[in-house]
Order: sequence, then C-alpha cells, then structure tokens
Amino acid sequence: MSRAERRAIAKQQREADKAQAAAKKNVPAAPVLSERDREVSESLFVDGVKYVLLEDYPKALDRLGKAYSFNPTNAALNYKLAEASLLSGNLRDATNYGAAAVRLDPKNAYYYLLLAQAQASQKQYDAATRTYAALVKEVPDSGGYLFNLSDLYLAQGKLPEALSTLTQAEQQFGPSDEVSFKKQQIYLKQNKLDLALAEGNKLVAANPDQPRYVLAQAQMYAANDRLPDAIRLAQEALKLDPSSAGAHLLLADAYRQQKQAEASEKELRLAFDSPALDIDNAVRILASYLKQLPNPALNQLALDLAAATVRTHPKEAKAYALSGDVQTLTGRKREARNAYLKALKFDNTRYQVWQQAVLLDAELGQTDSLLVHSEQALELFPNQASMWFFNGTGLLMKKQPQQAVASLEHGRKLATDTPELLAQFDAQLGDAYHALKEYDKSDAAYDAALAIDANNWAVLNNYSYYLSLRGQQLAKAKEMSGRVVKEFPASDTYLDTYAWVLYKQKDYAGARTALETALKTTKDASVIEHYGDVLYQLGEKEPALAAWQRARKAGGGASEFLDRKIRDRKLYE
Repeated sequence: MSRAERRAIAKQQREADKAQAAAKKNVPAAPVLSERDREVSESLFVDGVKYVLLEDYPKALDRLGKAYSFNPTNAALNYKLAEASLLSGNLRDATNYGAAAVRLDPKNAYYYLLLAQAQASQKQYDAATRTYAALVKEVPDSGGYLFNLSDLYLAQGKLPEALSTLTQAEQQFGPSDEVSFKKQQIYLKQNKLDLALAEGNKLVAANPDQPRYVLAQAQMYAANDRLPDAIRLAQEALKLDPSSAGAHLLLADAYRQQKQAEASEKELRLAFDSPALDIDNAVRILASYLKQLPNPALNQLALDLAAATVRTHPKEAKAYALSGDVQTLTGRKREARNAYLKALKFDNTRYQVWQQAVLLDAELGQTDSLLVHSEQALELFPNQASMWFFNGTGLLMKKQPQQAVASLEHGRKLATDTPELLAQFDAQLGDAYHALKEYDKSDAAYDAALAIDANNWAVLNNYSYYLSLRGQQLAKAKEMSGRVVKEFPASDTYLDTYAWVLYKQKDYAGARTALETALKTTKDASVIEHYGDVLYQLGEKEPALAAWQRARKAGGGASEFLDRKIRDRKLYE
C-alpha cells in the first residue's frame, strides 16, 4: 500500500471517529412512559408507518410527530420520521431525525444509509462521507458499504480516499471485477496508465478464459495510442471468441489509424457480420458514414455494412431505416424506398421514415404508391403539414385537382409557421387551381409563392406559361420567363415556355431563336410541335410540316391538334 493510501485510510478513520463521537454526544435519556402513553405512542407509530407505505406523507408526519411527542428517544420512530421527511422533500428534518436515529442506535446500518442519503441530497458530501465511514466502522459485517463510500469519494473527486477505500474492500473481500475496474478508472484519472494496466492484468490472470478482460486491456491501450499492444491483445481476444464484434471494431479502428485501409475494412465487415454487434452500435457506426456519402470510395462499403446490419437484425426497424438512408445517398432510390417501407412494417411510429418513403414515391413517379402511403401516414400523423403536401401532390399527379385542392388547402393551414413549406403549398395550389380553370385563385397562389421566394424557378416558369396559354399579362409572363431562361439558358423546358410567351406576343423571330436552342437537346414532342407552329407563322410551311411530323414520331406530349395540322398542312390552335 502506498503512503498516499495509508494517509487516506488514516483520514477516513478520523472522519469515522468524528462522526461517531458526534452521534454519541448528548444522547438524551429515554423518558419513563405510563402504560397508556406507551400504547398511544405505539398506535400512532403503527398508523404513521401505514401512511408512509401509502405515500400519504402529510398524514404520516402528523401521526409520527404525535408519537414523537410521547417518546422522542425511540430510534425507530426517529428513523421513520427521517424517512417520511426525506420522501416528502423536507431534507433538513430528514437529516436531523436521521442523525438522532444514528445516535440512539449506532449499530443499525439502515439508519446510517438514510442519513447519508439525506446529506448527499443536500450536497453535504463531507458529512455523508463521515456517515458512511462511521457505518463501516461501527456496524458489524458492513464492509459491503465500502463500495458506496468509494463512490461518494469519487463523486467529490477525492481519488486517494476512493482508492484507499477500494483497497480496504479488496483486503476484506478479495480481488473482484468491481474493485479492479474502479481502481483502473481512478488510476487513469491520475494519469497512472501502468497501474491501470496492472489492475487489468490481474483480471486477465484471474479469468484466463474470459475474452472481455483481454479486450478491456486492448481498449485501454488503444485509448492511449499504444496501437501495437492494442492490436496484439485484440487478436488474443479473438482467439478466445472469434465472433467478438468489439475486437473486430477495435482492430478496424487501429488499422485505420495505421493507414491500413484494406485490413481496416476487412475487420469492419467481420464486425458487422457478427450477431454480437448490437443494433445501436451498428447504427452509430453507419451514421458516421452517412456524413461522408455519396463518396465513390465509400459507397460500396456503406451499402455492404447496411446490408449486413439488416441480415443480422432482420426484425429491427432502425436497421432498414438506416439502410434506406444509405441507399438514398448512393442514388438507389427504388431500393431505398423499399427499405423504408420494410422499416415501417416493424415500427410505423417514426414520421421521418414515412416522409422519406413518400418523397421517394414522388421522385420515382409512382403516384399510386404515393397516395396509398401518404394516406396511411395521415391516419397516424394528421397534423403533419408536409404529409398533406405529398398527398395533394399525388392527387394532382393523378389528375384529381379538386381533391388535390382540398388536401393542399388543409395542409397549408398547418404550415403557417414555415414560410418555405407555405411557398411549396402555394406553388402546387397554383397548378391545381389552373387545372380547375379557377384562374384568379391560381394567379393568387403563384403570387403568394413568389412573395416568399421570388426566385422559385418552377413557379416562374409555370405561371408565365399558363398566362401565355390564356393570352393574359404577357408582359409579366415575358419578364418572369426571361429571368428563368437567363438563369437556365440550356433548359429546353424553360426555353419552350419563353418561346411560347414570345409567340403569343407575335414575336415569331424571337420564339424561333429560343426554340432552335431548345431543339439542340430536346426530344419533347410539344417543343418540336411549337417549333413547327412558329415556322408556319413565319411562312415556312414545308419546314413547319416536317417539324410537326417529327413531333408525331417523338411520341406523347403533343397537342390534340397535331394530326389535323399534318393532315391539312395548316395551323390549328
């Protein structure tokens, strides 16, 4: 035992003596009670204990207080008053009554424990420490409380005292995991790595067939940048338990720090293939990869680890949800959507997973799935504005504008505190009201969306295109569409809108220029048809016919007049 530990033990002994002396001081003599007073006191005491058990502390304190007036020197009565006071939050009375109970019966461990609890609750750690020290000294067979005492010392940062207390426990009970682990932590806080490792070696020697002690040593080496030792011990742990996920993870991290990428990846895969790797650790590790995706160097590894997590934990919703996140970030939308749906089969309470699933439904253009899943989600989360947005979007894609308006207007009321989401609702409402030919409402919705985000390019494009179709506010339409084309000069869709606004203004030459730029990249039948219309207006009827014929070959998207234009070689609008 070191000199510091001997000093700490001596200090602890002095504290115990001090606490015991205080406990014995001024112990009053027990009053002489008449038979009737004794019976009344005992009845009140029993009644008070009953109310403590019923957690009716005001009545308990009332009955116990009346009993106390007859017999204030009864240790058990003081203890119960202390307990009721502690449970009702009166810590000062709990301490006073607890101290009295200890004075009156210094051999009862429960009295010390209650007093220490009351003291610690008031952050009177020195007093609580003295109480525990007195308990260990005065009460026979109470050495087990040395562990409580050591914890109290640790809470105060009194490391030498904690260490000496643990040494006493070790001397009394022999070596134990609990003592060694706590001593290790103290040595590490004192920057005494060699002593901490020595404690670990004792555990390994005492438990040669237990890999967890070897792995604990390896982790200690790794935490202190002694990687070769950490690797050596982790490999020894694997000899004892080849499926140890902790050993594989430690090796993976050690090899990574040594720039051995291939070896690190191998160990990581082995860890994820092990059933011993719990789901929370797997999620934590994979989540760290999400921040680095997409990354060609990491994509496949992340996908493989996600797949291993699902294989190892086939009934864990979070395994599928995380797999969905990895699939999303690596561009596998269909697989991601299916993973999210699998997660929802095991746990449908996570709104974020529903949101990811319906978002991917929309991106994949699977309108029926979008409607089914958004409606299922709304049964569970009827107050989530974004889910109403997805539902309304699906209905609009399904060409059900009236139902879409109902969903979108309802959801919009729930999104009043989120300007960005409001703008998305207004943009979709603009499209929906246009489909219903309620043009004033459509224009108002688009204007509201642009008031929040003046550079919403999709809104600017749709708004200007619909104005051009109606032949209204063409100057405004040209200004809006012109801004979009300036920002996206190669977009065939935006160029077509701009050209059609110019067409409506009878600026056929300008429309031709815009469309010829769009034709460099487009395969859209409507754009090609528009080009034919412009050529016809410019008097180039044969080239116009050729353009219309190309539009018919291009497939869907052309107007209902295309076949008549080709048959009659004449423009119809």
